[in-house]
Amino acid sequence: MIEAHEIEAAQESWGNAVVEVGAAPSWKEAHELAVKLVEDHYLFEGGTLLFCPTKAADQQFRVRLKEAVSYFVGRDADHEEDKGFAREPWTSVRFENAGTMARGDVGIAMGNYFFGRADGSELKVEYSFVYIRGAGEGLKIQLHHSALPYQH
Repeated sequence: MIEAHEIEAAQESWGNAVVEVGAAPSWKEAHELAVKLVEDHYLFEGGTLLFCPTKAADQQFRVRLKEAVSYFVGRDADHEEDKGFAREPWTSVRFENAGTMARGDVGIAMGNYFFGRADGSELKVEYSFVYIRGAGEGLKIQLHHSALPYQH
């Protein structure tokens, strides 16, 4: 059974990896770190990833490694809208879970996460993640949906 502390650890690891991508001194190094971020944190077995990133409108659903990496670092001719979300760069990522739940080897978390900027401000983003316990690997994200809060 997945436990809440495992979800929190997976969230912290993901946030640290996003910050690390943005801190890379070159795009090439950022790309390598983004590949590692996606391979380490997302589940691709059998083409099962469901990824709807925050700042994607033209191709808002991503199911392949290349597509997810493009979102984080950009420079992909097949995804011209991608500017490299992780290359902001963000100085921190913190999660505020509205709730988490687990059913066997499936964990679900929903809430807000906050991406810290160098000037001290934060970008607030809503998220829902579904985690699956990988074979001997810990938790991996199978569903990732992010959106900017509704503006009225």
